[in-house]
Amino acid sequence: MRTANRIANLPPYLFAEIDRKVGLKRAQGIDVISLGIGDPDRPTPERIVEAMGRAIHVPKNHQYPSYYGSQAYREACSGWMKRRFDVDVDPNTETLALIGSKEGIAHAFLAFVDPGDVTLVPGCGYPVYYTGGILAGGETHWMPMNEGNGFLADFESTPKDILARAKMMFLSYPNNPTSAIANEEYFDRAIAFAKANDILIIHDNAYSEIGYDGYRAPSFLQRPGAKDVAIEFFSTSKAYNMTGWRVAFACGNAAAIKALGTVKSNIDSGVFTAVQDAAIEAFGGPQSEIDALCAMYQKRRDLVMDALGKIGIEAAVPKATIYVWAKVPDGYTSAEFATHILEKANVVVPAGSAYGPDGEGFIRISLTTPDDRLAEAIERIKVSL
Repeated sequence: MRTANRIANLPPYLFAEIDRKVGLKRAQGIDVISLGIGDPDRPTPERIVEAMGRAIHVPKNHQYPSYYGSQAYREACSGWMKRRFDVDVDPNTETLALIGSKEGIAHAFLAFVDPGDVTLVPGCGYPVYYTGGILAGGETHWMPMNEGNGFLADFESTPKDILARAKMMFLSYPNNPTSAIANEEYFDRAIAFAKANDILIIHDNAYSEIGYDGYRAPSFLQRPGAKDVAIEFFSTSKAYNMTGWRVAFACGNAAAIKALGTVKSNIDSGVFTAVQDAAIEAFGGPQSEIDALCAMYQKRRDLVMDALGKIGIEAAVPKATIYVWAKVPDGYTSAEFATHILEKANVVVPAGSAYGPDGEGFIRISLTTPDDRLAEAIERIKVSL
């Protein structure tokens, strides 16, 4: 049996590899603490679960869903954008239901990238920004990002010959894995750059609701002219502890939304309508759970930052996301240090290099682990050094 070259060219998917390593350890009866995948450890709010319970008993919800999302769901997404960001998006032409942001990202490549086209990708970011291009036969240009530029992807340094073939650019702030945030001036420069070079921006705003010390992330679409060149992805996963529910949405430029919807209608059959109904409750109901969630993660952030400081591992204090982006000690690569921690401390952390070339020298620590296990994991790391 011969598989397609696109499969052979894919690197092992980061989080599947983490699961494999954890499984091997646990099969040996070893207690492993995973600080790897950003999967909330708290349950979905009960009001959302109850909404799902009601929706699953509605017979019409058992039929094929709308390819683009139910009218009610798209209106709920549009309403949330207005309340949260004061951004107007038409629920009929500028809003699209997604089976999670990951699905939308992968299908965006099929909508916009032909073989040989280039996608501008942050030097460290969500792995699907890169692997989606491989599956579509496209090429990746890594935009440099580092401590010196605040981990803001440097799109303006892209060579002219690359720009001539570039069709799409990914940005994501608050950023996974670095937890970096972006200001209005950066977004405005990105919009001008995209207009000048006929490039679609996809802004992945999956962590918009997780902020600390009073910080609230903006929407890219708040900036003047953004809808001319961009679409933005939002997800229920992190804000509402709904990672397994697989429901999100895209909004923004109508032509881009239509193209993405065309791909999706030929590949998938949409989000189960009962899940959409539950997500309507998530977006439309009380948002106080998010404040409590952010307070919990901020407490864990402070715990981790204090513990890392005591063992001499440097990390910038994040203002957003559920991650701490920490430097590896001298003498290790990212992969070597992640391997050392796994073997000596039975703690799983992803190597920064798995997120792109500019992730080298870092590891990502997820805060989605109970306080006592977080503290124990850092203590184990300390003992292993």
